This record gives sequence, structure tokens and C-alpha cells, in this order.
Amino acid sequence: MQDTHLHHHEEHLQSSDLLTDIVIGMSDGLTVPFALAAGLSGAVDSTSVIVIAGVAEIAAGSIAMGLGGYLAGKTEQDHYKSELKKEYWEVDHKREVEIEEVRKVFEEWGLSREVQEKATSEIIKDKDKWVDFMMKHELGLEKPDPKRAGRSAFNIGVSYVIGGLVPLSPYFFVSDSINALKISVLITLICLYIFGFFKSKMTGVNPFWGGLRVMLIGAAAAGAAFGIARLIEGK
Repeated sequence: MQDTHLHHHEEHLQSSDLLTDIVIGMSDGLTVPFALAAGLSGAVDSTSVIVIAGVAEIAAGSIAMGLGGYLAGKTEQDHYKSELKKEYWEVDHKREVEIEEVRKVFEEWGLSREVQEKATSEIIKDKDKWVDFMMKHELGLEKPDPKRAGRSAFNIGVSYVIGGLVPLSPYFFVSDSINALKISVLITLICLYIFGFFKSKMTGVNPFWGGLRVMLIGAAAAGAAFGIARLIEGK
């Protein structure tokens, strides 16, 4: 029963990380290429240039976003290792202070003084368990998954590519840039609303307004890019 619970808990954490990566990659993937395609549509008539520029942006954006996710994961691991090393040093060189900190944790949990002493004496018998306890309950740090950085980079990068292909897809099949833009706007705004709806639902925000907000942000970015391109072109 205990193993099943731990396995379920780990799956829950991994699912949460996956959803976070998808949200990060998909939100930028839908918005940035959409704005780029809209801006180029206001400046050029042929969709071939837009497709080339859009694909290049998606490639560069997915790599940049994936690298950002990787570095974030590595930073989390490095921070944990640094704090772990420091905690081992404190247990060895500031033993009494660390023992008192363990007691304080149990005191904050509302345990009686007698139970605090017993629990503390049990914890400090094993240095590894003692340090692990302090990392979790004093510093609030969980040991990061060593494969998290690589997974995060992959998940964010792929999500960006998938999101970016949505606004760009009409330009593959329609030769006129304005007509392609009209289809792109319709498809992308619907996808942005759906994305924002489910994202808000997962985070406890009103899904209707959450979806509308994400959709309006994407529309504003694309509209601004299109307007600036038109202004520069003098059309």
C-alpha cells in the first residue's frame, strides 16, 4: 500500500511538471509566430516569405525556450546541491543549533514537548535522514529529478513547435498573405481561447475570462505587429 501511494505521488508530480512545460511552450508558441506572421502579412503579399520566416522563428524559438527550460532545471539542481552541502556542514559543525531547529519544526506542528524530544532524538540518529528532514521542512526544498532539465527542454521545445505551427499553417496552403492571415486569425484566436480556458481551469481562475484574456493578448500582439508593418510600408 505504501509503495503504491509513493508511486502515485511521483506520477502526480511528473504530470504537474509536464503541464507546466506545455503551458510555457504553448503560450509563447501560439503568440509569437502569430504576431510575426501577422506583421509580415502587412508588409508582403507572397506567403512564401512568411512561411520561411515563420519556420525559422519556430525553430529558433523552440531552441531558445527549450534551452531556457533546461537552464532553469539545472539551476534548481545546482541550488539544491549547494543547500544540501551546506546543511551537511551545519549538522557536522553546528550540531546543537541544528538539533534545536528540528525541535522548532515539531513545535510548529503543535506536538507536545515530550513528543518533540522523542521525535528529535529519532531524526538525528541517521545523519542522511536528518539532513533530508531539514531540507524539506526547514528550507522547503524537495530533491529535484535529475532528468527534469532534459525533459523540460524537450517538453517546452515541442510544445512551442506545435503551438507555432497553428498560426503558420494557413500560409502553407493559401498564396495570398491577407487571405491566409484571415484564416490564421480565426484558427489561432480559437486555439488561444481554448488554451487559456483549460489553463485557467487548472489554476482555479474563471475559465471563461481566462480564455478571453489569453485570446485578447494574442490578438493585441498580432494586431500591433500588423499595424506597425502597414505603417512602415505606408499602406
